[in-house]
Amino acid sequence: MPDMRKKIFESGKTMSRKARSRLESGQASPASSRGGSRATSRHASDEDESDHDSLGSSVFNSDDSDDTGPVPPAETLHAHIVDLLDEKRDSGRDREIKLATYTELIRHHFSSEELEGRMSDILPILLKSIRSGRTAQGALWALKGLAITILTTGSEQIHETVYPMLKSLCQGTGYEDGNEAVKIGCIRTMAVSTMCGGASETAAEDFLDFLLGIVESDGHVIDAGDSGPVVSAALDAWGFVASDADDLGEESTRAIEAFTEQLESADVDVQIAAGAAIALLLEAARDHEKETEEPWNMHYDQDKLLQRLIALTKESSKSISKRNRRQLHSNFSSVVTSLELGKGPGYSNARRFAGNPHTGGNSQSGGNKADLDDFEEYGYRQRYRIQNLSLIIDTWSLSSRLNMLKIVLGNGLASHYLLNPVVRDLMSSARTELLWAPKARNNPVVELREAASRSSSGQRKSAGPKG
Repeated sequence: MPDMRKKIFESGKTMSRKARSRLESGQASPASSRGGSRATSRHASDEDESDHDSLGSSVFNSDDSDDTGPVPPAETLHAHIVDLLDEKRDSGRDREIKLATYTELIRHHFSSEELEGRMSDILPILLKSIRSGRTAQGALWALKGLAITILTTGSEQIHETVYPMLKSLCQGTGYEDGNEAVKIGCIRTMAVSTMCGGASETAAEDFLDFLLGIVESDGHVIDAGDSGPVVSAALDAWGFVASDADDLGEESTRAIEAFTEQLESADVDVQIAAGAAIALLLEAARDHEKETEEPWNMHYDQDKLLQRLIALTKESSKSISKRNRRQLHSNFSSVVTSLELGKGPGYSNARRFAGNPHTGGNSQSGGNKADLDDFEEYGYRQRYRIQNLSLIIDTWSLSSRLNMLKIVLGNGLASHYLLNPVVRDLMSSARTELLWAPKARNNPVVELREAASRSSSGQRKSAGPKG
């Protein structure tokens, strides 16, 4: 990724001296490259998100200002779209750079008007870059760009155009290098297209069935046998799309059997994704029974499943790194608590003093009723902060949506949440808390008070001690 940033700016198309200085200082810093020291983590198949965000910042800031003054973001994006559409004499590396630039600009800057006006030009270029087979890296950037383009425009006619080609590429072996990563990119882009690109209910069911086939076969059905990252991506995509399904009942038994089997995987990411999918499925069953007062027709051994989930909260195998063991313990403790209490992810029934939410203690036993009334449960601890808003993630379906949006948008999620109605709609069920009140602007009363305060402060300073 640092090489990609360097290549983009060496093209010299719109790079200011200020941006070049920023880039050179970033490359000189040892902290700018973390790949060699990072431990394996959730979604290890992804490129480092910090590299994505650094690239996006570098690309965007290179056009923010120059000696002639600031360039409007829309003008910057327009120039790069024109550049993307120009394929003359492009090498494979040139296409990678153009696709990366486009993708990172729309990742960090919501630009629906510009994209909607050029979709008839942009979509064919992205699809051509995905299926051309020139380079796997170029295909990856095109897949990411397509997913964010769909999220940005919310076009309801796009799914039928892109899905067949993406599914065919996912099932094939078009790239010698990076084939696994391209399959993962196809899975995620198909998930976004299914949710936000106008897919019918039948099309969504077909995609869920396709994903279950990947999970059941350990990836063999798409020529990615025993690939943990591919199976993990399929589980994440299943949760994302299933979060919007009206009825999961027909395939629920098949699904929970497939997910339970993946709890035995040697890949920690697969185990965690399977646990989240199980929790989402059982949450859907719980909601169905509450709404209809009828049991959901899903057959599985409840006791055996719970015992396995509890065992994963205490996993102590030395073959698993300490970091991954902590991830397992944390995630499966959340799943077990959810199933036992009928709650969403990250719920804590530890108690805190009701008068001060920042202090607490274990007051679950002992004491009299009067004492217990002074305490309350912590409740939902999984939150996502955007500026002065805290989004409370209190359902597994909401958690699955946030997880996919974080993968696709990275640090651009905050901007898209605030400005993008498609992303806002996906997260609309999240309760929000205001962390602090924004300062009132253009309020004459506030301005008069501030002016009076400054005036009185100045008078006190000028009065000073005499003598």
